[in-house]
Amino acid sequence: MSRIPPAPAAQFTPVVGAEAPLRQQVYAQAPAIAGPYLTFMAALRDNSVLPRRLVELVRLRISFHNQCRSCMAIRYADGLDDGVTEDLVCSLEKPDEAADLTEAEKAALAYADLAATDHLAITDATFTRLAEHFTPQEQMDLCFQVATFVGYGRMGSALAMTDDLPDEYAAPDAVLAPWRQAPQSVV
Repeated sequence: MSRIPPAPAAQFTPVVGAEAPLRQQVYAQAPAIAGPYLTFMAALRDNSVLPRRLVELVRLRISFHNQCRSCMAIRYADGLDDGVTEDLVCSLEKPDEAADLTEAEKAALAYADLAATDHLAITDATFTRLAEHFTPQEQMDLCFQVATFVGYGRMGSALAMTDDLPDEYAAPDAVLAPWRQAPQSVV
């Protein structure tokens, strides 16, 4: 059960709409922040110069590190349209060994892994590897994406917003992975 309950419908509907998913209903407990937060997330998606496939792979890999159940349960349609399949998601279990990930994707995922698990281990060599595949603009875009996914995913995990997900997502002590759990919605 979500650690903070959803806002009442009269409060969340003007902010996120009547058909909003549970996580957005919970965010609407802080209505003055939820609206700008969703605007920021839309701007992050709409203005990114990175391939949607890459962004979705990075997001899903970070969802594993965060153990954000609501993050793992979602697939974004633009990522699917750009080639993300469930077979490709399975490659995220061991990205360095995956034949279906590009070297650029592996570099981005390695950076995301460090940012999510040991950010102090990020070195000049990490960015040298990124620079082999990404322009400075793309690297900065990746940094914004990763920082957002790490921070908001940890918040999502802490809030345990699984009430609208299948029971397997609510098991508090289970370590879940997007490559083992079926997606529950496409956004």
